Parts: sequence; structure tokens; C-alpha cells
Amino acid sequence: MAILQALVNGVLVGGVYALITVGLTLIFGVLEIVNFAQGEFLMVGMYVAYFSYVALHLDPMLSAVLAFGVLFGLGAVLERWLVRRVLHGPEISQIFLTVGISIALQNAALAFFGADFHSVHVPYQTASLSLGPIPISVPYLLAFAWGAAINLVLYFFLVRTDFGRAMRAVAVNAVAATLSGINVSRVRMVAFAIGAGLAGLAGAVILPYAYVYPTIGLQYVVIMFTIAVLGGLGNVNGAVIGSLIVGITQALSALFLPSALQNLVVFALFVAVLMVKPSGLLGHSHAH
Repeated sequence: MAILQALVNGVLVGGVYALITVGLTLIFGVLEIVNFAQGEFLMVGMYVAYFSYVALHLDPMLSAVLAFGVLFGLGAVLERWLVRRVLHGPEISQIFLTVGISIALQNAALAFFGADFHSVHVPYQTASLSLGPIPISVPYLLAFAWGAAINLVLYFFLVRTDFGRAMRAVAVNAVAATLSGINVSRVRMVAFAIGAGLAGLAGAVILPYAYVYPTIGLQYVVIMFTIAVLGGLGNVNGAVIGSLIVGITQALSALFLPSALQNLVVFALFVAVLMVKPSGLLGHSHAH
């Protein structure tokens, strides 16, 4: 029974990890830039949801839409005026830029909001549902539902819409996409904005069971990159599969190991997979 409970918890956590990571892998797939500020985008989304709750009494599951919009706009501005300038430059310039954005957002949050931990109190915060003998946390279930819905919408967007197909074309070959008449600069801006928006949305939906503070992004960024590389950096489907694997591995590890060692098993699995298949589970570098 304990193993079954761990599997359910792992799937729920994995679904949330997928929502957090897909934005990162989409950005890399289309722009071929590693965004080290993705954790801070999540942090900003959490603050948007927190202040929406304080000022408007808006449930984080609803203010997630607002968080997506705010981060979409921020992502578009950052891509237009900063990221675009280093896309064709040395990789070290790209790294310094996104790390600089990360540090700037952390310090801005510290200056405006202080270092205190903040959270919200919603009616379902400690509620649970029963799946037979297995209790399921309602906040985790709602966050998982958001993750599943968003990933499904993103899949249909990439596969079924003209703009989504243009985005995939840019990910495969930007030069060929340009020759086909695709506005590559606009596609890249939208991809970066969507990636940032998804991180913001993820921050909002995890707020009912997490605290927000200026450096909260650091808690998730290692998991983000582990999952993204495990699934195949730049591959959206790989990010989802990698997220479920990491979530289930963490949950099962909790049955046998102290909490401090749970991530050790994840990293051991990560290394083992990359030793067998260095390109990741799905082995692509593009947003398919």
C-alpha cells in the first residue's frame, strides 16, 4: 500500500515538475539558449499570485492566468531588448545574460518584498480526496490538473496550429524557416514569452503548498535542468516523461531513504541514463 501511495504521489509531483520544466525546454528548443533565469520567472509568478490573493482575495488557481500573462509580457520584453542581442554571440555571453537576469530579479524581489517567507491560506489547503484507501492531496491534485491541461494545450498548439508548426520549423532549422517566409524573430520572441509565462503559471499553482521568497527559484532550478537534460534538452515530450520519472523516483526513494538523500537517487538515475544515452531519453534537441 505504501508503494502504491508513493506512486500516486510521484505522478502528482511529476505532473507539476512537467509544468515547471516545459517552459525551459521550449525556450532551448526554439532559441537554443539555456535560460538560467527560469527559476526566477517561477518566483515572480508566485509573487503575482500571492499579491493577487492579498489584494483581491483571488485563489492562486485562478490568478495563475494572470501570472501567465504578466510573465508572458516580461518574457517578450526581455527577449526583444536583451536576449535577442546575444543569440548569435558566444555561449558565455548567453550564460552571463540569463544569470544576470536571474540575479537582477532575485535582488529586485528582495528590495521590494523583503526576505520574509509568504504563503496563502485557501480552504482546500489541507484537504484530501480518497482513491480507495489512498488519500490524495487536493492542492497537489489541482496543480497536477493544471499541468496536464497546459501540456495538452501546448501539444495541440505545437502540432495543430500554423504558428506552432512555424515554431517547430524554427527549432529544426531557423535558416530554412526564414527562407520559407517565417518571421523567425517573432517566433523566437513568442517562444521565450510562452516559456516565461509557463514558469509564472507554475509558480502560481504551487503556491497553496509552498512558500514564496526571493530565492525560491534556486530550489527548483536544479530539478528543472535535471529533468530537461534527462528527457532530451529542447524536447517538450521528453520534459514530460522526465518529470514523471523524477517525481516517481523521489516518491519511491522517500520510502527507504532520509529526505536529504532523495535527490541523490534522482541524480544517480540521471547519470546512469546519460551514460547509456548522452542525448537524453528521447534524444532530440528540438521542440517536437
